Amino acid sequence: MPKIVAIYGSPRRKGNTSTLLEQAVRGARDEGADVREFVLRDLKMSPCLEIYQCKTTGRCAIQDDFQILHDEMLAADGLILASPIFFYTVSAHTKILMDRCQSCWVKKYWIDKVPFGKRPLKRKGLFISVGATRGKRLFDGALLTVRYFFDALDMGLWRALLYRSIDFEGDILKHPEYMEEAYRAGREFTSAFPSPA
Repeated sequence: MPKIVAIYGSPRRKGNTSTLLEQAVRGARDEGADVREFVLRDLKMSPCLEIYQCKTTGRCAIQDDFQILHDEMLAADGLILASPIFFYTVSAHTKILMDRCQSCWVKKYWIDKVPFGKRPLKRKGLFISVGATRGKRLFDGALLTVRYFFDALDMGLWRALLYRSIDFEGDILKHPEYMEEAYRAGREFTSAFPSPA
């Protein structure tokens, strides 16, 4: 049974990305995944302070809720991340988490000296996002950030569910086809992991 971490990056508890992530989590569990859920707005997590103790230990020096999430993410087979778009990137809550994973980047590339792009990414990430406008490049910034975030965790972007013209709380409920797609993606994400021998 694959172990999956699901991260709610919206500042709203009942936001549109949260609703979509709930569907993906339900799909993953229905397919047999062990899913641990984390709501970033409920965690006490400092931004990265560039202490750079991680250069020697490979671990962030700041002792807060990030430490729990760090261990869960590294132990997971896959990660489902959901965030709305704010100024063409992820929410502040999500960006704090990503910046704290600088310690993972340092461990991988400075301490372990992995040549960039050379280690196969066996673990997978699913990204779910919504944006208020219909801009052609609405998700470009977030997708680039998410790809590098997943890479620091030795994950590849498996799929991204991206929905435009979704703004106010509950707007996603007007699109049952998006809800169904998120549920299916959760199931397919789970079945994409190899079965134990």
